[in-house]
Amino acid sequence: MGKITGFLEYDRNNNESYSPKLRIKNFNEFHTPLSVSERQEQGARCMNCGVPLCQSAIKLKGMVTGCPLHNLIPEWNDCIYTGNYTHALSRLLKTSSFPEFTGRVCPALCEKACICGLNGDPVTVRENELFIIETAFAEGDMTPRPPYVRTDKQIAVIGSGPSGLAVADKLNKRGHNVTVFEKSDRIGGLLMYGIPNMKLEKHIIDRRVELMKAEGVIFITSADIGNTIPAEEILDKFDAVALCCGAKQPRDLKVINREASGVYFAVDFLTSTTKSLLDNELKEGSYISAKDKNVIIVGGGDTGNDCVGTCIRHGCKSVTQIEMLPKAPDTRSSDNPWPEWPKICKTDYGQEEYIANYGSDPRIYETTVKELISEDGKLSAVKTVEVAFKDGKLSEVEGSEKLLKADMLLIAAGFIGCENYVTNAFGVELTARNVVSSPEGTYKTNVDKVFTAGDMHRGQSLVVWAIAEGRACAKEIDEYLMGYTNME
Repeated sequence: MGKITGFLEYDRNNNESYSPKLRIKNFNEFHTPLSVSERQEQGARCMNCGVPLCQSAIKLKGMVTGCPLHNLIPEWNDCIYTGNYTHALSRLLKTSSFPEFTGRVCPALCEKACICGLNGDPVTVRENELFIIETAFAEGDMTPRPPYVRTDKQIAVIGSGPSGLAVADKLNKRGHNVTVFEKSDRIGGLLMYGIPNMKLEKHIIDRRVELMKAEGVIFITSADIGNTIPAEEILDKFDAVALCCGAKQPRDLKVINREASGVYFAVDFLTSTTKSLLDNELKEGSYISAKDKNVIIVGGGDTGNDCVGTCIRHGCKSVTQIEMLPKAPDTRSSDNPWPEWPKICKTDYGQEEYIANYGSDPRIYETTVKELISEDGKLSAVKTVEVAFKDGKLSEVEGSEKLLKADMLLIAAGFIGCENYVTNAFGVELTARNVVSSPEGTYKTNVDKVFTAGDMHRGQSLVVWAIAEGRACAKEIDEYLMGYTNME
């Protein structure tokens, strides 16, 4: 602990953001880093707690607080303060496969458990992490490090999202021969097409993929295993298979006129924008456009917020974001004390931009869609109704129906598990939640040499959890192949 009184001397200082009016002019990331001296002060705020809950990932009242990767946060915070960035990097990479991803898109479970947050503001753990890895790339410390010795084991990773990349990275470093199959045209899975560019610019993914290629990982795109490529072919050729295909089956709306044109799943909407942005810089007609449209978004989570930010950048006329649950409190309630996950209202970048540019909050709470109105098969309006929860049951509020003009409706209501054609092809068993089954605490499926990790295994979740699962799955695969493992 280099600065014993740092947490008393320095206030939390976040990376600056471009103003909401300025940043909506493009799809670029919009945060600017602190100076090195300012970042060192933020590292000095870490208290080096005797029991650092930031790296604990403990479950309290059904929700996890603290880092699922068990990052050695106090150690590298101290290294930031003392300017020892090389050692900070070595401690960070010991537990974290892709800090450049989590440093941008993770909701920072670590910070929710930071003891500084008990009586003030937590340490800027996520931004400190991003500083370490981006400094390493800038100074040339992130060079290819292929293994000195290779085994004769061949491993197939199906899916190139965060869990698949983590499996591939760990097993390749162990010396196994890894091939990653991705059904899309670009590597990255959720990272590439599920997360908008303004949260994660895609050259950041490409940079990591190029590094992994230089270390020996083979990537094959446009390879739809279980569809265009039979599962049997993979099972015959490889010694182990890791299914990391995500939980991509979206939850639908069961309402009248659901088939009307102008209704899209959020993931398809976001994917079309990112793909067009990368392919042709948003050439007109090459993506699902919200320009000049009144947009209704069903879902108040991160994906719904991403849709708000994307619609604004398209030049929409209006956005209404519908949330079924009541608005969360702005500050912790008495029955939600630290270090529990804070159940508070979060105004994210998309809502912030809408408020600044359109003059109102796009969110309405305790409301659901009752019916879609169409004219000649095209969406024209959405009928909503207020809802109330009583004794755990949902009921409509009589007389609360409203008609909202709508040219487009985006369904961002979450996902209901993995795509079944892949699981059927491999013959793996599923749980009641429509994700791949394995004995508790393990990643091996009911099919010999087939393993699973990430959202396909745990259901819709966070990037950091996907990486943690990928790392743990890789260790289990190594032990299966070699009869032992010394992987961390």
